[in-house]
Amino acid sequence: MIRRKAVELGDLVHQFLRAEGLETPLNEYRAVRSWPEIAGPNIQKYTGDVFVKNGILNIKIKSPALRQNLNMNRTVFAQRINEHVGAQVITEVRFY
Repeated sequence: MIRRKAVELGDLVHQFLRAEGLETPLNEYRAVRSWPEIAGPNIQKYTGDVFVKNGILNIKIKSPALRQNLNMNRTVFAQRINEHVGAQVITEVRFY
């Protein structure tokens, strides 16, 4: 058996996800799952629902004072999440 066009399995999976339109939903899922690690345990205590809609990561914060403080650093959180995911998935972070 002669191998001429050997392709790594990871590349095949990546091509399949892109072809089927599943790459963005997978990256959005990774962004949601990365929030506890990026926020840390102190902020995570006050976090409720976390979801992505239209490229915007929506995070429910139970403390109004903490919500206001986090709103000042929205762009920093978006950058950190995108770095953690390894793709430009999140355009904005909204705390509500």
